[in-house]
This record gives sequence, C-alpha cells and structure tokens, in this order.
Amino acid sequence: MKGANLFRQHWAALRALLVFTVILGVGYPLLIWLLAQLPGLHDKAQGSVIRVDGKPVGSRLIGQSFSDAAGNPLPQYFQPRPSASGYDPLASGGSNLGPEDIVDTAARKSLLTLVCSRSKVVGDLEGVDGSRPFCTGSGVGAVLSVIGPRDDRGNVVHPTRVVSVNEPCTTTGRPFLNSYNGIRVECARAGEDYSAGQLVPIRGAAPTDPRVPADAVTASGSGLDPDISSAYAEIQVDRVARVRHVTAEQIRAVVRQTGGNRVNVLVLNLELDRKYPLTGG
Repeated sequence: MKGANLFRQHWAALRALLVFTVILGVGYPLLIWLLAQLPGLHDKAQGSVIRVDGKPVGSRLIGQSFSDAAGNPLPQYFQPRPSASGYDPLASGGSNLGPEDIVDTAARKSLLTLVCSRSKVVGDLEGVDGSRPFCTGSGVGAVLSVIGPRDDRGNVVHPTRVVSVNEPCTTTGRPFLNSYNGIRVECARAGEDYSAGQLVPIRGAAPTDPRVPADAVTASGSGLDPDISSAYAEIQVDRVARVRHVTAEQIRAVVRQTGGNRVNVLVLNLELDRKYPLTGG
C-alpha cells in the first residue's frame, strides 16, 4: 500500500514537472519571441542596432565614447555623458558614490572631485566657464578639515588648524583659500591624516547655475545612457561647427532634427557625418 502511494506521488510530481517544462520552458519563451516579432517591437527586441552601409556601429539604447586611442575627445563629435562602466554593457552600473563623498583618498578621487574635474575639462574643451559651487579653480573638491575643540554638536568652536584636504601642496603650491575664521589655510601633504578635523565644504564664488550642466559631469545609474540634455548639446555646438567648417546654426539645426530635450549622441554624430563630413583628412 505504501509502495502504491509512493508511486502515485512520484508520478504526479513527474507529470507536473513535464507540464511546467512545456509551459515555462517552451511555450512562454516562444510566446515572448513571437511578440518580439510584431511591428514596433522587433527593432527594440534586436537591441535597436544602428547600421551604416550594412555594418553595425552601435545601439540607440547604449552610449559609447567618441574619443581617440589616448582617451581624448574627438573634437568633431558631440561627447556623451561620463560613464562609471566605460560604456561596457557587461559592466553596467553606477559608481555607488553619494553626495557625502567629498574627500579624496590615495586609492580614488571623491565624487565631488570627479564632478569638479569633469566640469573643468568640459569648460576648457568647450570654451565656457567650467566653475561650479564647492569646486576649486584647479578642479578638485573645495573642502577644509577644520581642527580644534568642538561643542556638544560636534562643531569646531575654536579652530587651531585648517587644511585644504583635496589639494596637495605639490600640485598647486598654495591652498584655494587663504584663511578660514582667521586661521591660515594649509594645503594638504601627501600621506598625512586630517580625519580628526571637521569637514567643511566651501561654496566659493561660482554661479548657482553652472554653465556646464549636470549630465556633463555625472554618470547615469547604468553607465550606459545614450542621451544628453539639450543644454549639454548646446555648449558643444560651437566646437563641432568650427571643426566641421560650418556655421553654429547649421549644427543646431541637426541637433533639433535628431532630438528635443534629450539628444541621442550616436544618432546625432552619425547624422553630422552624413550631412557635414570632414574634408581634407
């Protein structure tokens, strides 16, 4: 009797396994594949690949760099957002750095310094003001370590020493700020520990609305964002027009044609190559 019950239980389990294998292992994947063949879905299911002369050059959904072998931006192209993954689809992800990450270490740069340095690089490349709040002129986070006795809330009440923690003396020769609360500001020395001090970000005189937009200095959560804002596209117009020997308005017309508030960088650059190709090498 027990053997018969055991057989029935195993036979029921085997039938359930076969049924669910057919439904979930064959039927469901087949249904999804058939749906992906419908008009309007097929291109997306295939990765939204863009081809030029029959050859794949990228995807509408995945950003890519437009730089030379040394990593320098190619001046004839619009540049994409920064990427924490190097635009590698297999390494998609963000930097996992938050707004409180403001102090550089020997191992890596803080998020604040990454933003500051990118803003300076973009500003220099595009010929616009790359300054932004809480950044020094050299492109690092403007952060002081204020050392001295503290009150009950942990705030330093009588500073005895103030150090600009993100700027080594060997880099700038002097700190970005001469004094803080009457105390001379020192620039950090490599290898010294200033963690005993209270960290104080200094806003500086940069405009509230920086000329270099946020998407030019921050990576997306995936690291693969294919689009940039119209504001970031706008500050690149003059450079691209100059290199391609056309007017800025001609380049703006292509930007408007290929996007609105969001501009797909690959689509835009391909259209520029088609409409205004480089001549003379």
